[in-house]
Amino acid sequence: MIWAMLGESWRAMGANRLRTLLTMLGMVIGVGAVVLMMSIGQGAQYAIQQSISAMGSNLFILLSGSNTAGGVRSGSGGGYTLTVADAEAIAELPGVQVAAPIHPGSAQIIYGPNNWNTSIIGSTPDYLEARSWPIVSGSGFTYSDVRSATRVALIGKTAAQNLFGDDDPVGKTIRIRQSPFVVLGVLATKGQGMDGRDQDDTIIIPLTTAQRKVFGSQFQGAVRMVMVQATTQEVMPSVEKAMTELLRQRHRIREGMDNDFFLRNLTAVADSAAESTRVMSLLLGAIASISLLVGGIGIMNIMLVSVTERTREIGIRLAIGAREQDIMLQFLLEAIIISIVGCCIGVGVGVGGALLVSATVGTAVIISWASILIAFGVAAATGVFFGFYPAKKAAQMDPIEALRYQ
Repeated sequence: MIWAMLGESWRAMGANRLRTLLTMLGMVIGVGAVVLMMSIGQGAQYAIQQSISAMGSNLFILLSGSNTAGGVRSGSGGGYTLTVADAEAIAELPGVQVAAPIHPGSAQIIYGPNNWNTSIIGSTPDYLEARSWPIVSGSGFTYSDVRSATRVALIGKTAAQNLFGDDDPVGKTIRIRQSPFVVLGVLATKGQGMDGRDQDDTIIIPLTTAQRKVFGSQFQGAVRMVMVQATTQEVMPSVEKAMTELLRQRHRIREGMDNDFFLRNLTAVADSAAESTRVMSLLLGAIASISLLVGGIGIMNIMLVSVTERTREIGIRLAIGAREQDIMLQFLLEAIIISIVGCCIGVGVGVGGALLVSATVGTAVIISWASILIAFGVAAATGVFFGFYPAKKAAQMDPIEALRYQ
């Protein structure tokens, strides 16, 4: 029975091919837009998640405070209010995994005939642990190198490519501000950070080497910032409070006075960015879903026209014994077939569009089975919902009036 109705529905649609194709067009555009927008949204979420994982987990950044000279105030990190001793004290707090003091800067790096300006980070071995940054070639420096202010360096992929090309940098000597440094290891690729900066365009050297032999320091043991990693995300609020209280106590800041440091919760910033991306993805999907609604309305309009044109046919069917549910089922099947076929074409259009966007713009896209299944489900539901009224109208016709219809 059902197969006979499917065949009849297919023949009825084939008799009006152009009208059927125009009816499908709305569904094709709607499904294609949903698949494309969801792919772009999920790709953006993936890119944010990659940036978050590359940054490290459960991180705080402590920046030294500002200073004032001649009435001019510097921004955060402009003063020297944090010290290595502060970092060591923070590392002893409950819930703190590591605390790495950092003395950053930039300089022109020279190797043979090549030179490159890159960022330089002076820190301790704990910095790599906090950033979850492995070494893919060679080895890292040790605390013995930090105590001795040894001229050794770890190099990022971008800096290594611009200085050494395809050669292995390990063991070679570079010059930083005319001082020779031996490259101990090459860092794993991190990619672009959340601020758009290339994280691989960097060189890491021992903290004391940066302080004494590269950038200098106005005060012994002073650093620009401290990177702190908590053991878990759950303890981050208590760690943040404990750090603030500890530093106010160590810096002898009286009650009511402002802090002479700035504390940033990087995980909260990353989570906020990820949440914004999720909202954007849902918004894109919701906007694209409007196209499905428009396509469904188009199906209902065309089906109403079809019911009017086939009034005598409906009257004959009813007169020879067809039941109301048989008539309703036939027209519902036509609406569903239009929706499903339009959905299949729309999925192809959406996937093709997503791949085209990825190839031309370079934006990450993720084509998931979930989005395709959702599109199929919505298309079938749209066909049933918007095909129900025309089908019900056809089924409730009076056979005698239908046979008299000209």
